[in-house]
Amino acid sequence: MIPFLDLKTINAQYREELIEAASRVIDSGWYIQGAELEAFESEFADYCGVRYCIGVASGMDALRLVLKAWKILGKLKDGDEVIVPANTFIATILAITDNGLTPVFVEPVERTHNLSSNGVADKITSNTKVILPVHLYGRLCPMRELSELAKNNDLLILEDAAQAHGSSIDGVKAGAWGDAAAFSFYPGKNLGALGDAGAITTNDNELHRVLKALRNYGSHERYNHKYLGSNSRLDEMQAAFLRVKLSCLEDEIENRRKIAEIYSKEINNPLIVLPEFVSDLSHVWHLFVIRCKNRKEFIDHLNMASIETNIHYPVPVTQQECYKSFGFGDFPKTDSISREIVSIPMGSHLTQQEVYTIVECINTVADA
Repeated sequence: MIPFLDLKTINAQYREELIEAASRVIDSGWYIQGAELEAFESEFADYCGVRYCIGVASGMDALRLVLKAWKILGKLKDGDEVIVPANTFIATILAITDNGLTPVFVEPVERTHNLSSNGVADKITSNTKVILPVHLYGRLCPMRELSELAKNNDLLILEDAAQAHGSSIDGVKAGAWGDAAAFSFYPGKNLGALGDAGAITTNDNELHRVLKALRNYGSHERYNHKYLGSNSRLDEMQAAFLRVKLSCLEDEIENRRKIAEIYSKEINNPLIVLPEFVSDLSHVWHLFVIRCKNRKEFIDHLNMASIETNIHYPVPVTQQECYKSFGFGDFPKTDSISREIVSIPMGSHLTQQEVYTIVECINTVADA
């Protein structure tokens, strides 16, 4: 079996360093908001090219807490509109609705699965306050254009960079384009913890100050609580693990780019629509997502060859039962994409022989 994702193999590369990091935390006797978190926040901020990083419990909390902080700071109020892609994971939308804000959906560009500046511009109203670009599958949205659009319309930008650690345009990394950015370190991410973890990056000193309190019960000082906060702290063990893996992130990204290049050059089945390949640094290939109209037959074909696949995401957020009463409307392009997408194996757990085995298998898929 060629697994879609093999975290055991991926993390085995760092086994000794991870054990050393775990021992360091255990021996310190300090497990929450200590030296490891402080060091990781500094290192990840430097990596992204920003002033501040705030470690939190998950990527969804990162999004949710930024929006909440902006409400506290008077930059948002209940009912304000947040422009967001219709084909994102539900966590992005939960963060919006949990804050009493209104998601305004934009259909994606089909070859990139990301927002376009024109699509966003068409949705801007007097109630729009935030653009929330999702760098889906590891590819940066057109951030220069979106930044200009935000500037001209006095809008905030919150990047959902949960899948885009290390991607960049003209030397500016994901996490440094917006007023703030949210990262997930879910174990399967290019930079993955060994449990749930997330972070926020920003250059805004006041936002940084509020977020540090919000993640810690709304408190800057023990037993004095200024805000209605949360318990959303990136713990010392995960911070230590992430420090180990951050030092190797560029190698992981380079390996993924090589696999993506092989897939892009060697998969030649006319039934398969490949993602648009880019040779610059704007894509870190967290996922390699193809489209196939006969998806069930495609997946069955790969399963017969012991190749595992996944679907990101089979049911659009606009059709989820929990949002049925919101009446989001119809998004035919998003619906079409959700019916055809398939994620094929991608990551450092793959050998070159396995990559070419996957290519060969895909090229032999026949029309049903």
